[in-house]
Amino acid sequence: MALAAAIQRKAAELGKLVVGMTAKAGSGHPSSALSLAHIVTYLMYRQMRYDLADPSNGNADRLVLSQGHAVPIIYAAYADLGGSVGKIGATRRPLTIADLDQLRTRNSVLDGHPNPGEGFPFFDAATGSLGQGLSVAAGLALGARVDGRDRRIYVLIGDGESREGQIWEAADFVADHKLTNVCAVFNANGQGQADYVSPQQAHERLAAKLRAFGWEVVELDGHDPDALAAAFAKIGAVDRPLAIVARTIKGWGVEQLTKGNWHGKPLTEADLPAAYASLEKTVAAYAGSEAVGRPPAPSQGGVPQRKDPREVTWPSFADAMEGVGLAAVLKKGKIATRRAYGVALKVAGDLIPQVVSLDGDVSNSTYSDIFGKAHPERSFEGKIAEQNLVSTAAGLSAAGFIPFVNSFAKFIARAYDQVELASISRANVKLVGSHAGISLGADGPSQMSLADVAYFRAYTAVRSDDRTRPLCWLLQPADAMAAYKLTRLMVEQRGLCYMRTHRPDVPLLYGEETSFEPGGFQVLRGGDDLALVAAGYMVHEALRAADLLAKQGVRATVIDAYCLPVDAERLMDVLVRAGSQALVVEDNYGGGVGAAVAEIAARTCRVRVDALCCQRIPKSALSADDVLDYCGVSARQIADHAAALLARPR
Repeated sequence: MALAAAIQRKAAELGKLVVGMTAKAGSGHPSSALSLAHIVTYLMYRQMRYDLADPSNGNADRLVLSQGHAVPIIYAAYADLGGSVGKIGATRRPLTIADLDQLRTRNSVLDGHPNPGEGFPFFDAATGSLGQGLSVAAGLALGARVDGRDRRIYVLIGDGESREGQIWEAADFVADHKLTNVCAVFNANGQGQADYVSPQQAHERLAAKLRAFGWEVVELDGHDPDALAAAFAKIGAVDRPLAIVARTIKGWGVEQLTKGNWHGKPLTEADLPAAYASLEKTVAAYAGSEAVGRPPAPSQGGVPQRKDPREVTWPSFADAMEGVGLAAVLKKGKIATRRAYGVALKVAGDLIPQVVSLDGDVSNSTYSDIFGKAHPERSFEGKIAEQNLVSTAAGLSAAGFIPFVNSFAKFIARAYDQVELASISRANVKLVGSHAGISLGADGPSQMSLADVAYFRAYTAVRSDDRTRPLCWLLQPADAMAAYKLTRLMVEQRGLCYMRTHRPDVPLLYGEETSFEPGGFQVLRGGDDLALVAAGYMVHEALRAADLLAKQGVRATVIDAYCLPVDAERLMDVLVRAGSQALVVEDNYGGGVGAAVAEIAARTCRVRVDALCCQRIPKSALSADDVLDYCGVSARQIADHAAALLARPR
């Protein structure tokens, strides 16, 4: 009873901070935050084991706020406790009550939705795009298992966001992998943004669904501290993940906010006296109660195995192929980049203990199964649920791992929203899309990635926090050697990377001595009439086109632009020497490498650039040559386009 009184009083005191900070900001979600008042108070003051001075402590319990818009209640508790804030590498300081008045301002660490990248390290991942938090929690839980740590992962989920399919992808995944250190709290306040939630998200239905998914489920009043204490005590006492379905009141404690729809609407300054008075009734009712206490210290867990990826020595590609029994394949001289990637991933796992792999039921096609056979304890099968895979990888990254997400490039497109949230978190996630472009042929356009280069190129144009590197590296190896060495580059580069691999076997273009650098490119052939710029599979088509042009007396430079962003100054110098004319060829839709090169050229006006990409929606064809010809990007069509470009008046 004494503890319940302390929780009630503290919840009301935090509620006053919530309505005050959102009114000051003129925006925010006080009603959603207040529905979590008792849950957050119990978690942050009594249940979670963490260090306020070092919230990133690897042994500490973690809190993921999937219902990101409700974050003011977390900020209020964290400021009341004096938790540490500050960006990575910067001097940290305790958050104060006065800091809450800076909610959502430009120079504040208190973003409108959770964002560790802006200096709030109590959280591990950016949230706000709903439905992703349970997946992040799964990644944090997997990381704890691999490291031998007993930290617990708590995730707060809204009932409205439970309509998102990713919630149930994650629920499956957590049950599949028996992540009993995950506790999901569903905040069933019954209201969405525009209306009440669907009956399908009612608390009874949520509980029934979770039981069907194999979870231990407790239903309770989310404003009853004793019920919360009894429910949280089940963590570790059951052999299934725990879900708490908590019936709550949106706007709890403030009479005005419980009437009508106040979603995303703060009170005005004029409304505050009445709101404070309403909450003060609860404070007064429990006057004299004991202090709610301070969070318990983190447990003492395992010591993680980590190595600096830049300080390990990789075997030669030939030795790596021999090590997995593929020496005979190498001797044939034609290898698909996807297979070379699988070999490289296995080598990375051999050398660097924090490399982990996540797969979406296609590991035998992406060749990431080579890693899985060698390192089963660090290989996680997620089945056909790409959104969950990417967000789980963000959680693993926050736990100190280097996660590789493997799928077809086309299927990764299902998770573009999750990729963006990972980039906001500054997650160290590596995405590898196999069967990229149109060269896979017979499977048809539903299996082909056509807009991925344009999508990821957008991230390459943004600088990371240190201003020395892009938010994402986009890599397209043209042969097996490049795939092997670019995988190493991905491991060594901190931050988001996306690499495209392709299905067909192709000849080796490079030897062991060739180096591949961030921002680099290779000049495969010299000529002073024009340059053909390509990446990935299209480098081989560009070389064939250059042969056709040579028969017409045209000397073409061929450039393998394997990396975006590219060293712009060096590229322009090469293009000028190649006749100041360039044709960029791609086996995807526009907005990719061609657009990148054109933008570079436009800044100097030294080079005329044209781009040739897929001219129509692809269809099934029995060979790569067939589908390239159908889409207007075969070697012959490239040569014809180049000749026409040269014939234009300048």
